[in-house]
Amino acid sequence: MWGILSGKVALITGASSGIGAAAARVFAREGAAVMVTARRERELSDLVDELTGKGFEAAYTVADVTRPEDVDRAVSGTVQRFGRLDVAFNNAGLGAEQAPMHLMDDAVFDAIVDVNLRGVWYCTRREIAEMLAGGGGAIVNTSSVGGLVATPVAAPYVISKHAVVGLTKAAAAEYAKQGIRVNAIAPGTTRSEMIEAWFALQPGIEDLLHAVTPQGRTAEPEEVAEAAAWLVSDRASFVTGVTLPVDGGYTLI
Repeated sequence: MWGILSGKVALITGASSGIGAAAARVFAREGAAVMVTARRERELSDLVDELTGKGFEAAYTVADVTRPEDVDRAVSGTVQRFGRLDVAFNNAGLGAEQAPMHLMDDAVFDAIVDVNLRGVWYCTRREIAEMLAGGGGAIVNTSSVGGLVATPVAAPYVISKHAVVGLTKAAAAEYAKQGIRVNAIAPGTTRSEMIEAWFALQPGIEDLLHAVTPQGRTAEPEEVAEAAAWLVSDRASFVTGVTLPVDGGYTLI
């Protein structure tokens, strides 16, 4: 099988749905053996059955990225199953809960930051340790357009996604000479369970988002996954420390 990830071993977090599940399909199609992880086992099992049924190499492990022991098990399990870790897509995340900052519950802040920042921190550190032992690799973290611009009444989400950009830059600068590239993607409005629930709760919000997006539409998860696949591939070999907007031009305005 030939593709831009041919021969690579990939770990994908947040793979039970949305961008993560799409990335598993794209990475596998591009030649990678994929270990998918998330908290929902049934969805992971179904995804792996789908991929292996098409002749791809895939396995899963249930993990919560806010638990270091789970992250360690996911990385170790990838190496045990496929022999090494070449690329990682740290995609697990929690959506925004809307409330004015002065009324936001501390528990909401803690939950969002735990998944969106601390989870990426745990994953990136553990993956880097494995990649150092293996001679290099490439990591992509999922930020958001909310990590590049601010949106009202979503402060914890905006804070966490801006922090992912900083984490990505810090890791990229620190490990570039050791053969590890670290980049991020910043998706705009992308069809997912979370977004569909938001659209259902706030009729008209999709049209509003389209109006401020030059391409005037919602992205499909596969479109974001393709960008992540390119960034972890050798075709992006001189790209590190960037946050790539995949947003239909949203951040241009």
